[in-house]
Amino acid sequence: MVVMPAFAASPERVATTVRADQKSGRLVRTPIAVASFAPSVDLPSDLEALVSQIAGEMGVEESLVHSVIRAESNYNARAVSPKGAQGLMQLIPATARRFGVTNIFDAKDNILGGVRYLKFLLDYYNNDYMKAIAAYNAGEGAVDRFHGVPPYAETQNYVTRVAQNLKTARQAHARTEEPAKVLVARANTETYKPIKTSVGEDGRVYYRTP
Repeated sequence: MVVMPAFAASPERVATTVRADQKSGRLVRTPIAVASFAPSVDLPSDLEALVSQIAGEMGVEESLVHSVIRAESNYNARAVSPKGAQGLMQLIPATARRFGVTNIFDAKDNILGGVRYLKFLLDYYNNDYMKAIAAYNAGEGAVDRFHGVPPYAETQNYVTRVAQNLKTARQAHARTEEPAKVLVARANTETYKPIKTSVGEDGRVYYRTP
């Protein structure tokens, strides 16, 4: 059973986000109002379980979800972009409402909405990852208009970044699963010899393998 991370209420405060400007490359600081929710548990391990559960329930590749989160917020549940995208999966308010998110800064709610959106895009584009990832950044309208990844530097860089994250995540996932696969294969192919019993002249029972 997966235990969801609990979030405790906290006073709203002002913080800043730092992002690189797409044109100049300079770091830009943007003041933001941080949501009144603060994690009461360590996020990394809880997020791992949360993403695994939600991705499994939605039928979306877990590695893809992690790749999008890393590219969007780098696992910062309070992240707010200059364009108003919020939370772990950087949902804009309209997208959050569209996919049933009520608390955009809650880890579970945000991931649910983000994965629902990814699932919608993957179905819409017949499991074409490239188009789905591009649409997550630029919207379905832009992808449909250009019949693929739009010629926007931001979107093209985003698709490349998510693709690189996905490759790394898949490799890490494969390394984690490999030992278990080896053990299962060994168990399926190994023939265990039966244990035979016999009674000795001294009346004791002796056990041996052939």
